[in-house]
Amino acid sequence: MIALPSSLRKVGVLAINRRNAQYVLKHNPRRLYPLVDDKLKTKQLALSHGIAAPELYGVIEVEGQVKGIAGMLEGLDDFVVKPARGSGGNGILVAAEKIGATYRGPDGAIISLEDIAYHIFNILSGLYSLGGQRDKAMIEYRVKFDPVFSAIAYQGVPDVRIIVFHGIPVMSMSRLPTRMSRGKANLHQGAIGVGIDMASGTTLHGVWRNDIVHTHPDTGQELAGVTIPEWQRLLEIASACYEITGLGYFGADIVLDAEKGPLILELNARPGLNIQIANAAGLLPRLQLVEQLDAKPLSIKERTAFARTHFGLKAT
Repeated sequence: MIALPSSLRKVGVLAINRRNAQYVLKHNPRRLYPLVDDKLKTKQLALSHGIAAPELYGVIEVEGQVKGIAGMLEGLDDFVVKPARGSGGNGILVAAEKIGATYRGPDGAIISLEDIAYHIFNILSGLYSLGGQRDKAMIEYRVKFDPVFSAIAYQGVPDVRIIVFHGIPVMSMSRLPTRMSRGKANLHQGAIGVGIDMASGTTLHGVWRNDIVHTHPDTGQELAGVTIPEWQRLLEIASACYEITGLGYFGADIVLDAEKGPLILELNARPGLNIQIANAAGLLPRLQLVEQLDAKPLSIKERTAFARTHFGLKAT
């Protein structure tokens, strides 16, 4: 998909340099980045403010703790191992089912305790972390995604990315795993981004490898017309993260668990821009509308109501 810069500006597409200069650097104090770059800190912060997140079973910080992994996993039939400072969905190991003394991954592969230990050693060494820094391994609850996504996701767990500016949700999409992404909800690895109408929480068309798509490549199902359950609650969770982090511009990644409902996964101080393609709309007019407000809505209810009124399909 190729478009002229002039046509992109006309529809208000936010480019990366402008995003960095006018929104990321201007509204996100550097000292606050550790709150979102470290998933363990994000989880602890969310839980301390009453925002639900996947349960944490354990943390491994040094190599000597790896020998106790069998005891840490005792009684768990499924779990996820992830780096605290990982990026791009890398370094996440999913055990979906216990098979005797081993586990089975979502793709059917057998995972031994030795495999898990080796993976944790790689995490600790910084193999998956931002800048190759020493890291921590988190072992946490494996999300069971809501069945509303079953026809439009392949194996992995879909999530919902909501861009928030000064506490007001401005744009959203769902990231759907594919065979190409190996079940990961990561656009760079081949997942699909599907726009979501901010007013109703209903899915629109999708973007896959920068191309517009209308059906899931693996399931063949239509992407549009799926209404996300508890949409208001998802917007409220994203909006609440404005107060708890102090960041003015960020992306909130939320999963919808079949049993536990919405859970915050992570926050991103530098959210990507493909969300604009998925919504066939530019971010810039929405951000500028928020900037021009004489008095910004104060409460979470007021901010989410503003978003649903001004950024839904009927408003555009």
